[in-house]
Amino acid sequence: MDNESDLRQLREKGITEEQLQAQLNCFATGFPYLRLHSAASVGNGIMQLSEAEADRYVALWNDYKGQGHCILKFVPASGAASRMFKDLYAFLDADRDEPSTDFEKTFFRRIHDFAFFDALNDACMLNAGMGVDALIAQGDFKEVVAQLLGADGLDYGNLPKGLLQFHTYPDEARTPLEEHMAEAAQYASSQGEARLHFTVSAQHRELFEDLAERVAPDFESRYGVTYDITMSEQKPSTDTVAANPDGTPFRQADGSLLFRPGGHGALIENLNDLEADVIFIKNIDNVVPDALRDSTVRWKQVIAGILVDAQRQTFEHLARLGGDSWTASDVEETASFLQNVLCCTPPEGFDGLPTEAKRSYLLGKLDRPIRVCGMVRNEGEPGGGPFRVYDAEGSVSLQILESTQIDSADPTAVAMLKQSTHFNPVDLVCAVRGHDGKKFCLTRFVDPQTGFISSKSKDGRPLQALELPGLWNGAMSDWNTLMVEVPASTFNPVKTVNDLLRPSHQPLS
Repeated sequence: MDNESDLRQLREKGITEEQLQAQLNCFATGFPYLRLHSAASVGNGIMQLSEAEADRYVALWNDYKGQGHCILKFVPASGAASRMFKDLYAFLDADRDEPSTDFEKTFFRRIHDFAFFDALNDACMLNAGMGVDALIAQGDFKEVVAQLLGADGLDYGNLPKGLLQFHTYPDEARTPLEEHMAEAAQYASSQGEARLHFTVSAQHRELFEDLAERVAPDFESRYGVTYDITMSEQKPSTDTVAANPDGTPFRQADGSLLFRPGGHGALIENLNDLEADVIFIKNIDNVVPDALRDSTVRWKQVIAGILVDAQRQTFEHLARLGGDSWTASDVEETASFLQNVLCCTPPEGFDGLPTEAKRSYLLGKLDRPIRVCGMVRNEGEPGGGPFRVYDAEGSVSLQILESTQIDSADPTAVAMLKQSTHFNPVDLVCAVRGHDGKKFCLTRFVDPQTGFISSKSKDGRPLQALELPGLWNGAMSDWNTLMVEVPASTFNPVKTVNDLLRPSHQPLS
C-alpha cells in the first residue's frame, strides 16, 4: 500500500501492512466452519459433581489461595448499556405518549423497584420541576424516560453497564463495578488482597476509576481486604479494517480507511499483559446482591479448585515425560490423563505411533494454558455452546462455539446444535503459567481461522466487518479446556432494563 495517508493511519494504530493485507484476505476467503465431533454434554466432556466432590474442590481452592499465589479477576466492562434500553428508545420514538407494550407497562408499574429510582427522581425534580410519580400522574411518561436516558438526566443511554445502579441496599445502590469488587473479596482474594482488572472504553475510564477509588475504603473495611484495581482499554492495534461488499477497503468520505473494534477477542492482548497465576473471567452484568451471592461464590471456588487440581496433575505428567527417566508406561498414563481428564482425544493413528512420537505429541498438548468453564443448562438464554471439535491435526478437544461457527447447511452439524444441552455464560477460570513458572504468551494459542464476518453499514453504505476470534472462543482455541455443570443460580445477566426486576436482582423480601 503506497498511499502515504494510509500508511500514516496504520502507523498511528500500530498495524502493519502485512496485518492489513491478512485482514483483507479474510474477506476474500472467509472463515471455514468448524468440524464438529459432538455436542458436549454430561458424560461427554461436561463434569457433573456431587456435593461431596464440590466440597473437595472448594477445599483445594482455599488451600491454594492460602499459599500466596497471585489471583486476578478480569472483567470486560467497556460495553455500552444502550442495548439495555432498546424498548425504551422505541417508546420515545413512537407516535404515542402512553405505554402500550407489556415491556413498557412493566417498566412504569414497577419503576420504584429499580435501584436507580431515587437518582432518577432527583433528576426529574431538577430538570422537569417534579418527581417521577408526579410526571407519571399527569401522563408525561416520555419525560421520565428522557431523564433516565438523556445527557441532561442520568445519561444511562450513553454510559456502560458497569456504572449503572443495579441493586438496592438499605443505605446505598450498587453498580456492577461495586458488585464485582464484593465478589472478588469473597473468592478471588489472596493474602488479604483482591486484585481486579476492568477493560473499559477511553471515554469512561475516568468515571470507572473515580467510582472504584471512592468506594474502595468502605469495601475494604466491609470485606477485610485491600484492593488492587487496574484498568485498560482495547488496543488500537486490534482494530480491523472494514471492506466494501466486493472485498476492497471501505473508505470514508475523506478517503481514509475505516477501522472498527475487533470484538471481545481483541481482549486476549489485554489479558496477555497481566501478571497472575490464576485469572477469573466474568461478564460485567452477571452479578447479584450480597444476600444472593452464596451460590456464585461456592461455584467459583469449585471451578477454581478443579483448575488447580488439573494444573497440578498436568505439571506432574510434564515433569515425568520431560525428564530423562521416562518410560513407555509413563507415556500411556499421560495419554490416559489427556483423554479422560482433559477430554482431548489424539488423532486417528496415534496408538500406532512409536513411543517417542507419542511422547512428543503429549508434551506439546500438555504445555498449554488451562481453563475451566462453568456450563449452565440451556433454558433459552443466549450463550456460547460447548462442543467437542476436531482441530487441524485431527485431535478432538472441548471448545465453546458461537452459532456463526457452525454450518447451518450441514444437517449433521445442525442436529448436534439442537442436541446441545448447555451453554457458557462467560464463567471461566484460567491458569496461565507453565510448569516452569513462566507465563504463557497467550496470543500463541489463538486460532486465526475462527473469526467471522458480519454485514454492517456506515453513512448509509453497506460494509463488511471483521471480528477477531472471540476471547473465550477461538482466542482460547488451543488451550486445554475442562467443563463443569454449574447451577443456573450463578447466571443472572442483565440484557434489558427490566431484567433488573427479576428476583435475582431484587432485595430479599
